[in-house]
Amino acid sequence: MNILIASCGTRNKIVQYFNKALAGRGKTVAADCSANAPALYEADAYYIVPRITEEGYLDVLYEICRKEEITGILSLIDPELSLLAQHEADFKKLGVTVIGSSYELCERALNKWEMYKWLSAHGYQCARSYMDVESFMRDINAGVLSFPVFVKPARGSASIAISVAYDEETVRLLVSHGEEMMIQEFLEGQEIGADCYIDMQSGRTVSVFTKKKLAMRAGETDKSVSFQDKRLFALIEKFTQESGFRGQIDIDIFDVKGEYYISEVNPRFGGGYPHAYECGVDHMKLICNNLAGKENDVMTGQYEEGLVMMKYNEIMIRRGGTEQ
Repeated sequence: MNILIASCGTRNKIVQYFNKALAGRGKTVAADCSANAPALYEADAYYIVPRITEEGYLDVLYEICRKEEITGILSLIDPELSLLAQHEADFKKLGVTVIGSSYELCERALNKWEMYKWLSAHGYQCARSYMDVESFMRDINAGVLSFPVFVKPARGSASIAISVAYDEETVRLLVSHGEEMMIQEFLEGQEIGADCYIDMQSGRTVSVFTKKKLAMRAGETDKSVSFQDKRLFALIEKFTQESGFRGQIDIDIFDVKGEYYISEVNPRFGGGYPHAYECGVDHMKLICNNLAGKENDVMTGQYEEGLVMMKYNEIMIRRGGTEQ
């Protein structure tokens, strides 16, 4: 059993965890477009590949899959999730399972406006969102919501180009200078991250780990503390089952005065997943079981509360680096 981790970047821990899960039964293969992606050098084998937008990128992945006898492939960046899902049939012909959700769901997760519409239509509490200033201002003037608000690209990730606007003039300026900008209600409350695994064999939600975010950096959880709430577990299970996601997903949630609001969904390993793993929530093992044709038992809530994750910087030195 060999697993290809595409666009590995700086996710060294993810590769390390797969190394442990595959020890004695297979190997990890990592790929990235930069020779200076440190996670490459944690894997048993690695490849420097073109950017995902370049012609021939998929052909390179197919060749790696053949050469390394890959069993399963996953990506650690949002734009590539849709690409892999879109070509799931081609990977399947090579005997490779795309570890993740369908193309439709990857696209919905990447497009915050589409996700908002789905959440609203299915009765989930979420931040009010708008794609045009006039509709937004009507609700502002009617007292439905108030400043400040977020202005962000409808399609985007890693908190890139997100701004806080405190007045109408700023909102109009940000919307006019961006592409497909979305205006979103500012939720005042405790931010929560949920690392979930939906079994690829049975379709059941078999693992949910929740953490209160204490500090963020570059859109990722920097410090967090584990906690449990059966009401939240039930909400997450309802959402994951109703939406149809598969494999690893990361959900951002807000606790606003005791009410849970679903904010965003990333159908991949989130930057805060190491907190779950170090608390004993091993989703790499669940993935390996599924690739071997085995269903996983439910393990939601099988971790200790009050365990704090604190990220810190580490470095890697290599000879022969590049400027990319």
